Amino acid sequence: MTQLSSSDYVPDMGRRQFMNLLTFGTITGVALGALYPVIKYFIPPSSGGSGNGVTAKDALGDDVIVSEFLATHNPGDRVLAQGLKGDPTYIVVEGEGAIANYGINAVCTHLGCVVPWNANKEKFICPCHGSQYDPTGKVVRGPAPLSLALVNSTVTESDKLLFTPWTVTDFRTNEDPWWA
Repeated sequence: MTQLSSSDYVPDMGRRQFMNLLTFGTITGVALGALYPVIKYFIPPSSGGSGNGVTAKDALGDDVIVSEFLATHNPGDRVLAQGLKGDPTYIVVEGEGAIANYGINAVCTHLGCVVPWNANKEKFICPCHGSQYDPTGKVVRGPAPLSLALVNSTVTESDKLLFTPWTVTDFRTNEDPWWA
């Protein structure tokens, strides 16, 4: 009978398969962990824009609480918030304690500048090339070819402002929305 020395020992196949599986699993886990942020970088987030909409955010990134918002804003005010897809969107204060059922996307339809509200002239005036829009966002002077996009604005049961995509006829032009 020949005796095996310690250098002649070969582990059984079950142990070898286990070690191979453990090594493969570790390497795969590390590789996936390293690739995850790269993949997330190239695939844009599906923010807002669909389904239930998005809660409006103020300048600090906090949810807009309607009762607090109305306590500090007057009728006729247009206040920027973060809307669908992160676009700057105006909240329209219609009357005492009332927010309009629409919001106005602040991105100019000419070259994409953010259009500020000019309260003295009661219109939106684009600083880039002078396009002008009435208080509802309808274009009244070019070179902008189209009116500002609209979103639905709804107050939720939790007193937050919800922006959802505008899908019905544009009340300013009586046409289908160009941005839909």
